[in-house]
Amino acid sequence: MSLDIQNIWPDENPVEIRAAAALPAAGAYDPNPTEIAVAGIEWITLYFAYTRGGAGGAFDWQIQVSPYSADTGGNDWFAQSVYAAGAVVAGVDTTSNVQREENSYQATGAAVETFVLGPIRLAGTIERIRIPCQESGNVGAPGNLEVMAVMR
Repeated sequence: MSLDIQNIWPDENPVEIRAAAALPAAGAYDPNPTEIAVAGIEWITLYFAYTRGGAGGAFDWQIQVSPYSADTGGNDWFAQSVYAAGAVVAGVDTTSNVQREENSYQATGAAVETFVLGPIRLAGTIERIRIPCQESGNVGAPGNLEVMAVMR
């Protein structure tokens, strides 16, 4: 299973973020997710190809970014977040919620399933990106996952 997305934008080159391979055993996240440099990139679109390893197969992923061009030895990676605005009531301060976000995909059948996410705006402040993934459905039979990116 390999994504053939070369003809999506002929002037853009797809980048492999996660080579087509089985997800780690026992529901663990990829121990060393591939990092790609995105300095100066405004948009990224992610392409996923997943084949479940067994009935109930699903996978989770997290989009993590770094404002640093190289590891600093400190807090280098930051997970995407989700924001929910609180209810506005006159005369009362509002509390909104922000939380790290993890994404999940549940397979609908045994054949390879493909989908696209994005485009995602990087806003010019991100130097590197990585996409750690894990089997979250049938952790005893990890599926096969490939993640490609097209950047503009």
